[in-house]
Amino acid sequence: MNNSRRTFIRSASAIVAGAGLVSALPSSLRAMAPSDRLNIAAIGINGMGWNDLNAILKNPAARCVALCDVDKNVLDKRVAELTQRGYAVKAYSDYRRLLEDKDIDAVVIGTPDHWHCLQMTDAVSAGKDVYVEKPLGNSIAEIKAMVAAQERTKRVVQVGQWQRSQKHFQDAVAFVHSGKLGQVRLVKAWAYMGWMHSIPKQPDGTPPPGVDYKTWLGPAETRPFNPNRFHFNFRWYWDYAGGLMTDWGVHLLDYALLGMKAANPTSVMAAGGKFAYPDDAAETPDTLTTVYQFDGFNIQWEHATGIDGGPYGRDHGIAFIGNNGTLVLDRGGWEVIPEKGKMEAVPRQLSVDNGLDLHAVNFLEVIKSRKLEDLHTPVQAGAHVATIAQLGNIAYKTGKKLNWDGDKNRFDDSDANKLLAAQYHNGYKLPKSS
Repeated sequence: MNNSRRTFIRSASAIVAGAGLVSALPSSLRAMAPSDRLNIAAIGINGMGWNDLNAILKNPAARCVALCDVDKNVLDKRVAELTQRGYAVKAYSDYRRLLEDKDIDAVVIGTPDHWHCLQMTDAVSAGKDVYVEKPLGNSIAEIKAMVAAQERTKRVVQVGQWQRSQKHFQDAVAFVHSGKLGQVRLVKAWAYMGWMHSIPKQPDGTPPPGVDYKTWLGPAETRPFNPNRFHFNFRWYWDYAGGLMTDWGVHLLDYALLGMKAANPTSVMAAGGKFAYPDDAAETPDTLTTVYQFDGFNIQWEHATGIDGGPYGRDHGIAFIGNNGTLVLDRGGWEVIPEKGKMEAVPRQLSVDNGLDLHAVNFLEVIKSRKLEDLHTPVQAGAHVATIAQLGNIAYKTGKKLNWDGDKNRFDDSDANKLLAAQYHNGYKLPKSS
């Protein structure tokens, strides 16, 4: 686990202990009888899937009844941990068998990105509600199919963009919407990841004992097993994910879009590459600048690995740059830096809650109420920012400035349009979007 995630999870436990969270639960969840508790299962439990599940299990309204992972070492470890905590847990290596269990109400999907689409669409088709990790899908075609599946089945689907559940993020956006910053012409979002170092090349080899590598590959192209592509580092390979753009970008660009009430950009262009570690094992760019043009303003994304000194002295954040002042927002808080003589400064407003825990509460409450409009990150919201991130990666891959038609989900460039859909392999088929 990287330092940023480790710090977040550690602080999560400190900020919202179980008892404190229970007192904050809606009455509809606190009053649930043991026989009415929601039966939760999790698919992919090595990283954020495990963290998501544990955030859900802080609520007495939920209990874990099943786990699934293609790495038996991880699966056995997690089953043992939950058994010690008093849960009777079934173990599966095939998520499709798990979905056949009629007693399961909802599933957490924490697998690598290239599996999200198949597992989410299968889960809602099986009548399960879903908490799916971000990014929603690994291609624009997958994203479209996932939205169609949710709208067809009407299941609850919460996307793991937990910042939408945090008060200080909401307060910052409300300040932007107040108009006090004046005209906002540029929004910057960035992730400077000093903890990310070069990934040394390693030879192909044999999967570790207990790992069903064929199933792990799923719809991705068949390749020999390489430890660099497995577990956490899958993020830096195009077969399975989209690099920092889809890892951190969907979190931060989401709030850039919310602050500007932005729909679809008219164009996108991107430039970057493997400038820091040109010869290491990763495929995705370690340095990238992407510019999205909207009517009347631009949103700029940038990331750099091996560097912590990002804009405004922060390793990540969003800056709304207005004529009167600039609001700078990150996971720790927000502040306003005024233009001289145009407005008053707003000192840093610190984060006071835990987004992941609150996101879990919101998910459970909507499962109970069936009021889909109350979800903090419904599938449509996750689809919006995931599509924006994919646009940036496609612009990078083509090296062109691309015009985008959001209504038709098409570029004006044939090379770019070829990248709208991920290529499925090994007998898997992309779910239909209509």
